[in-house]
Amino acid sequence: MPEFPPLFFALTNSEPFPWQASLYERFARGEFPPLADIPTGLGKTAVVTVWLIALLTHPDKVPRRLVYVVNRRTVVDQTTDEVKRLRERLREMPDLLAKLKSLCAVPIEMPLALSTLRGQFADNREWCADPARPAVIVGTVDMIGSGLLFSRYTCGFKARPHHAALLGQDVLLVHDEAHLEPAFQALLDSIMEEQKRGGDSRALRVLQLSATYRGNTVSADSAPPLRLSEADEANETVRRRIQATKQLRLIPIPDEKQLTEKLTELALARRDSGQAVLIFARSVEVVQKVEAAIAKAKLPVVALSGTMRGNERDKLPENLTFARFLPPSSRHTPAAEPASGTVYLIATSAGEVGVNLSADELICDLSTFESMAQRFGRVNRFGKLTDSTIDVVHPETFKAEDAMDDARLRTLALLRELLVKPERSASPYALGQLDPGARSAAFSPPPKIRPTTDILLDSWAMTSIRGFLPGRPPVAPYLHGESEWEAPETYVAWRREVDIINEVLAATYPPGELLADFPLKPHELLRDRSDRVQAELEKLADAAVGNAERFVWIVDENGEVVPRQLKELLGKDTQALLHGATVLLPPSIGGLSERGLLDGESLGNVHLDVADILHGPDEKPIRCRVFHNNPKVPVEHRGLRVVRVIDTLRGVEELDEMPESALETRYWLWLEAPKSAGAESLRSADQSIPLCDHSQEVEAHARAILEKLVLPAPLAHCVILAARFHDFGKRRLYWQRGIGNTKADVWLAKAGPDLTPRLLSEPYRHEFGSLLDAEKEAEFRKLSPNGQDLVLHLIAAHHGRARPHFSLDESFDPDAALDDAQRIVAEVPRRFARLQRLYGRWGLAYLESLLRAADYAASAGIKPLSDPTP
Repeated sequence: MPEFPPLFFALTNSEPFPWQASLYERFARGEFPPLADIPTGLGKTAVVTVWLIALLTHPDKVPRRLVYVVNRRTVVDQTTDEVKRLRERLREMPDLLAKLKSLCAVPIEMPLALSTLRGQFADNREWCADPARPAVIVGTVDMIGSGLLFSRYTCGFKARPHHAALLGQDVLLVHDEAHLEPAFQALLDSIMEEQKRGGDSRALRVLQLSATYRGNTVSADSAPPLRLSEADEANETVRRRIQATKQLRLIPIPDEKQLTEKLTELALARRDSGQAVLIFARSVEVVQKVEAAIAKAKLPVVALSGTMRGNERDKLPENLTFARFLPPSSRHTPAAEPASGTVYLIATSAGEVGVNLSADELICDLSTFESMAQRFGRVNRFGKLTDSTIDVVHPETFKAEDAMDDARLRTLALLRELLVKPERSASPYALGQLDPGARSAAFSPPPKIRPTTDILLDSWAMTSIRGFLPGRPPVAPYLHGESEWEAPETYVAWRREVDIINEVLAATYPPGELLADFPLKPHELLRDRSDRVQAELEKLADAAVGNAERFVWIVDENGEVVPRQLKELLGKDTQALLHGATVLLPPSIGGLSERGLLDGESLGNVHLDVADILHGPDEKPIRCRVFHNNPKVPVEHRGLRVVRVIDTLRGVEELDEMPESALETRYWLWLEAPKSAGAESLRSADQSIPLCDHSQEVEAHARAILEKLVLPAPLAHCVILAARFHDFGKRRLYWQRGIGNTKADVWLAKAGPDLTPRLLSEPYRHEFGSLLDAEKEAEFRKLSPNGQDLVLHLIAAHHGRARPHFSLDESFDPDAALDDAQRIVAEVPRRFARLQRLYGRWGLAYLESLLRAADYAASAGIKPLSDPTP
């Protein structure tokens, strides 16, 4: 296909490898191989570019979204850098940009959406706003896996089906380093099989990427895997990289207690080499000790581990010592000269995946085969050196009847086979010549994989049932499996609301709702073993008088938020509370070192809360929180809209006796950009919006989305009617008074800043009221029973309810007879079950997402592509 090479070169400034051209040809035919078994260093992240070109040239064959799943240990997000460069190149290519824009249903300046692990694009959800918009979503197994299972960790129940839909339909999911997460791959296979059985119209496609293929993960009836061809092996660049010089030495030690000493000795022996020396160790403690020893010798050293907080981790590529290990294209500041002379980077397994490291020399301890292959791929990665060496320190004896040590021993045997050959090379080519069965036997033991059943999928899809539900377990074990050798982990973050929201305020502002309004972002979180987290929390409790009695928030695996005193998390008997949970600490208590590591002896300050995102892709704030003397948006923040207003003095008597300083900061305003993707709320608009205008704009957006996605006419008609009727329930004086509208002759859809909503939590749901009104419409009555079901469900579910029910306190309509309300209440879950059987779990959620996206766009003030129909 002659169009591919010039487009690839134009977007990347490099010629494509033959395997990339072959992948493009298969994408263009609508064929998606289950596996790309490609050695490290050969541009696997360019799969994104290949997908984009195929989408541009064959949009009817290729999914609109590419979801790139990276291992949770990934520290530097190389894929994001690739996509950012693609977006910049597209700006210089108006013809291609126009083609992409023609696919979008919502007008947008940059038609290729990007959501990433960290940085200014971190988890921004701009891909949620338009189901027709091409998008690249980069996330971890936890982020993407929980989203696919209707259980997204960082969003509330209302948004979870929307995320599941747009992650599970019209998507090519690229599972990078798939050999590291066999449980997640098994889950993806189950989801694809279930979607096939359920008849999902835009079913998920999955492509495994692996440089160290575990084997036996591709079904016999799937398309053939993609591997290097003879054309690849004849390519000069490919040949240089896969046969790069990597001289191997094996260094035994009698006892692994001597590991730190030996790694340090080998590192310092290279102090005058002028080389970039990479050191790997399996243990965080070993990494810290070796780093300290090198730093004591006054040598440039930087440590990389998965236990750093995202905010500090994001800044790591700016470090000039770290930059020495990156190719110029991956450096954040290409103009800055990286550190010269001998430099050291010491890393845990976090440096093995997702980062384009290339060292001159490698020193490491012995791990399992797949881990060693990844490490070896980080030295002389591009084959430009002729004298690179690898020193592997290994024990002389191994533990008996230990599955992990058995795999390490088998790995050592394979490495010894390499030493028998004259070249003593550990190149990708040499590793590939080893016996495949022996390689697989030397992988880390696979975890116990829990089977995913239709009953489990049904329980996770019932997102409107919040809290504990019998038969609905947390999703984490289904994402990662269960391993005896992998200790439970805990996330930690710092938020000011933990300091501010006391027991009185929590009754009005429930912690769970606050986190749904301002979700935790990756840059706020650090992750570590639960036992290490507990040890640092114990230090924190002892650091100051009263710390043990301070309240922290625990977010469990189901997303439930429970305030607890710090002392309740201490001691072996309570460690299980931390497994898989997130601990939210008050910034005033401290606990974070300057390097971004959990440290119970570090003092607190308000800057530990990094929830605000002040510099988005356009250098404007995405979200921020400010204190003010009234609930209106301050002049300097006009242009942002209110997510929530917290009256910090609510319930306080004798306000006139409060100091002026307290009154000046009485209201805590949580603000977001008006076009923040996926945002939904009964929030203030820049001006009050009449209901008829809003409904017309939602319908216009829905028509544009349906046209771009070419939905079958009967389904499209149902979505359009649902858009037309979806807010009929706002035609209630009860609801209008709730948003502050006292005019009986004007129905409003959104309240402007001139209106003052009631602060009380109102249980009436306008979408519930819309159901009764929609049934009375003549066009609705013309529909088939299935069509009527779909229209009513889309209306009921457009704010996340009706999956499968409305809660008891929301199950009423102030203008309806009791019998009518009870009939509607009873029919909602039955209708949900019927439609889920008809369209599939993700298929139904996808249809919901079309209306929700249209509603989001209209609520954000985005004008439709065409004029609304009066």
